[in-house]
Amino acid sequence: MERSAAGLQAHEFVLSNLSPSVAQRRFALGVVLVLLGVFVIVAGPLSDLPLRRVDAFIPAYGTAIFVIDSITAALLFAQFSVLRSHALLALANGYSLTALIAIPWTLTFPGVLAPEGGLGGGLQSTVWLYVLSHVGFAVFAIVYTLLKDADPMEWLSPRSIRARVLTAVGLVTALVCCATVFVTAGHALLPRIMLNTAEVSYLWYYAIGPMAALFVVALVLLWLRHRSVLDLWLMLVLFAYIIEIALTAFPIPYRFSVGWYAGRVYGVLSGSLVLLILMKEVTMLYGELLRAVLAQRREREVRLLTGDAVAATVAHEIKQPLSAMTMNASTSLHWLDRATPNIDEAKAALQRIVNNGHRAGEVIENIRTLFKSDARTRTSLDVNNLIREALALVRDDLQTHRVAVQTDYNQSLPPIEGNEVQLQQVLVNLITNAIDSMATEDGDRVLSLRSKVYDSGSLMVSVEDVGKGVEPSAIDLIFKPQFTTKVHGMGMGLSICRSIIEAHGGRLWVTANLPRGAIFHFTLPAHREY
Repeated sequence: MERSAAGLQAHEFVLSNLSPSVAQRRFALGVVLVLLGVFVIVAGPLSDLPLRRVDAFIPAYGTAIFVIDSITAALLFAQFSVLRSHALLALANGYSLTALIAIPWTLTFPGVLAPEGGLGGGLQSTVWLYVLSHVGFAVFAIVYTLLKDADPMEWLSPRSIRARVLTAVGLVTALVCCATVFVTAGHALLPRIMLNTAEVSYLWYYAIGPMAALFVVALVLLWLRHRSVLDLWLMLVLFAYIIEIALTAFPIPYRFSVGWYAGRVYGVLSGSLVLLILMKEVTMLYGELLRAVLAQRREREVRLLTGDAVAATVAHEIKQPLSAMTMNASTSLHWLDRATPNIDEAKAALQRIVNNGHRAGEVIENIRTLFKSDARTRTSLDVNNLIREALALVRDDLQTHRVAVQTDYNQSLPPIEGNEVQLQQVLVNLITNAIDSMATEDGDRVLSLRSKVYDSGSLMVSVEDVGKGVEPSAIDLIFKPQFTTKVHGMGMGLSICRSIIEAHGGRLWVTANLPRGAIFHFTLPAHREY
């Protein structure tokens, strides 16, 4: 059955499919070296260290194994319910087995409930439960390895998945109960591995040999077929189990020796490794889910904002050429409505209408580029000519509001590479804002435009007015979409200007023009071939 691309991509994030990184492989190698180092120390210098029995250790150890392996099994069952993998179901059953056997192992351990073992068992009950637990886990690990490439059970419904999990838990529980009854009620029939509560017979070596061999087989098979992070850590678990089994026989086959206690520690460690990485995966996936939800929410908000922004941008940018067209149309009517019509002036006004119409079309086309990622065609431009052309476009507004213009051009400026209409629109917006800022102010109204070299690789243009200026609290806000200080403003002009300048590799910012007014500066990189 084919899975969708989205499903495949989602499956790549789980540990059973995610490939281990180089750092994870190195860390796993470090863990192996540490485990080997501890084994050498325990089997060597510490082998003769006398230790006594600690009665609280057995219940604590059994409880730890039960809790750790139960949680691990639950997490693996949860992964199975998502991925429908036969292999994960087998591994979850292995951890369920070791978790459940920890209960009768603890209760039948000599000295916990009775001198020779509880639940009606004897000296042989606990050790054979230990053997069954380890053999069972090794078998389930081998099954996991062999089923790794099997097709997932995609056809199962959620209800069927729950039924599979409950059935698996029920079968493992029944198996553990049968094993417990067998080793307790029939303990007298079992081979005598334990001579007393602490010493073992030579038969122990015949038991741990096949048991260790099973773990070696599982480790080798997994090594040959490992591909995921879960495989990597499961190999560490199998390796820890092999060392644990070795410590029960070497250097001294005796309960409550240094090796025996170290083996129990290895047992807890082997159960904790997979749990820790599963918990890490849960945390990672929760973080990914949270980021995905937030990203989806932001995308929805941006989509809504973009719709408003497009409408506001079109209205804002088309308003200027339309206003110019209306003014020129009125001027044309004025020249034609005279007793002696001035045809030349009327034709000039009509030509300006045509020019503004073309400019409106170009503005619309460039607005479309603001919402697309592809770059517009750029040419080599003279910044001083751009300023002159922008002033010509707003000439009528300057005259209407009686604004005097001062220019200070650096004639030795290098050319820039950019889109003429977009950069012209930036200048028109900044000049228009300056005119609006000074329109309600008394006194002289002076607009100053300057161009100069900014640094070795760029130049700067400044648009200076003596209007009401920008409030300090609004300096960082005026460049945000839909923020405006004008009564009838839409808050898109400066946002568009900054987008255009940044798209050209420059920067746009504002400073105060003391004693009154504001100065808008923008930089542009010089042409690379200059």
